[in-house]
Amino acid sequence: MAVEVDARGLSCPLPVLKTKEAITKNPNEEIIVLVDSQVSKKNVTRVAESNGYSVKVEMLEDEFRLKCKKGD
Repeated sequence: MAVEVDARGLSCPLPVLKTKEAITKNPNEEIIVLVDSQVSKKNVTRVAESNGYSVKVEMLEDEFRLKCKKGD
């Protein structure tokens, strides 16, 4: 089951910190991160990829949904 991190409305580094926490607590789960800025999207993607996750980005109206999967 996927773990969802809602980081909308948060400024960096909070989305990155929340993503790192989810990765640490759920190392084998898909992590879905919701963000609402380009900067957060880039930074969360970078931290997920550096932890061995592949990231697929979906654009939803005025926010992004990042699907982070281990080892894909």
